[in-house]
Amino acid sequence: CEGSSADGADAALESGMKLAKGVHMAKDIVNAPHNVLNSLSLAETAKRIAEESDGTIKCEILGVKECEELGMGAFLGVARASETEPQFIHLTYTPPDGVVKKKVGIVGKGLLFDTGGYNIKTAMMELMKFDCGGAAAVLGAARAIGQLKPEGVEAHICVAACENMINGKGVVPSDILTAANGKTIEVLNTDAEGRLTLADAIVYCDKEMGCSSIIELSTLTGACMVALGSGISGVFTENDDLAKELEDCAKASEEKAWRMPMEKSYNDELKSKIADLKNIGGRYGGAITAGLFLQNFVDKKKPFAHIDIAGPVWDHGKGMATGYGAKLVTEWAVRQGK
Repeated sequence: CEGSSADGADAALESGMKLAKGVHMAKDIVNAPHNVLNSLSLAETAKRIAEESDGTIKCEILGVKECEELGMGAFLGVARASETEPQFIHLTYTPPDGVVKKKVGIVGKGLLFDTGGYNIKTAMMELMKFDCGGAAAVLGAARAIGQLKPEGVEAHICVAACENMINGKGVVPSDILTAANGKTIEVLNTDAEGRLTLADAIVYCDKEMGCSSIIELSTLTGACMVALGSGISGVFTENDDLAKELEDCAKASEEKAWRMPMEKSYNDELKSKIADLKNIGGRYGGAITAGLFLQNFVDKKKPFAHIDIAGPVWDHGKGMATGYGAKLVTEWAVRQGK
């Protein structure tokens, strides 16, 4: 019994170390200044994750041409003013034995820096290197997953990486963009750009990869921070089973999350007179209308959750990233194959 107990402790310690490497990567990505980390260097980080996975993870990087062929007009619209070309990062984890019980999609918002665009930010811009916190979480999780090698699950980890900048090519308020599923979006505020990049990444996981369930993490709204503070993420899903899964994973990973309402009547705020959707709702309930917006880019019958991590991604007291989300995503992915 003593030997068995020691073996169990050693295995737990080894798993913990692998998970810690993923969390530290998530912290490093968010902490890095934009002149060090851009979409190109984030893509290189993804390639390195695959190289270190003992063959369990494959990395594919889609450039502008490939994204155009897939109709990713929402993502490419935001990326038009980027200093570097946008990079659509797609990591695929497959278990070593090749036996797959479930195929899941994991999407992270990858805005390497967010000026707000022509609706320029008037506060907190110096913190906008953390707008890649969703990408950091899912890439950190990918690193951990590649080392832990969970059975039974195939995971597609996707990040539409770019910057939200200002130049002569940049998207302006009143532009209409077309997402990969054909939905047209009237851009009324260029600082509500993350949901545009996420739209095409979600469509990719849904339509191109055929994932049976999808979760998405993003530093999406200040409204969620106002509602829940800086220590708790908001979970937006209409699927009760997925909500319970994420609640259990949040408790197991000790990363606090709280389910938020998805008030269907608020969809009226997203109606446009000249497009299928507007990219923002009214003044109130902004975190909810953001979640409702994203539902337009996934099969309504498919379990989908948007997780707004704008609050807990950054420790304002210490002035550094927390690595939030990497443990939660890893825990969720590992459980999918059981």
